[in-house]
Amino acid sequence: MTHAALADRTVDYGHVEPIAIYFDDLDAMGIVHNARYAVLLERAITPYWTARGHYYDHNGPSMPDLFHAVREFAITYHRPIRGGGEVLVHFWLDKLGETSALYGFRFLSRDGRTCYAEGKRAIVRLDQATLRPTAWTESAREVATSLLKPEEAA
Repeated sequence: MTHAALADRTVDYGHVEPIAIYFDDLDAMGIVHNARYAVLLERAITPYWTARGHYYDHNGPSMPDLFHAVREFAITYHRPIRGGGEVLVHFWLDKLGETSALYGFRFLSRDGRTCYAEGKRAIVRLDQATLRPTAWTESAREVATSLLKPEEAA
């Protein structure tokens, strides 16, 4: 994956989404607060799924797959993001299971040359009534498959 490709927001796998960093994302030192990265990742992933018919509105979730919980969130910070502006979030799926999915992600500078942080996020789809794991729908599997790394999609 070249730096030019990231600047154009195209990658060999997954998706790159630009997100805004706002003043309230910053800590007292003027860098993105460590606890905000999970929210920033949501800001990146949500438009991808929304554009493909999986969204929340005043009627609730458009698909039952939106009822899921984060099982694990792990992140390694490489460099601080200083101040407001735009950064890129490259995200993909490392694994899609029957009831779970494992995202990989990277926070990048606008030119793609600097990786601020990278990590993994595991989610589990839950049955709304029992709160037990339940299988993804075919619609969610179709969207999720588009995010799989090539070696995982085979």
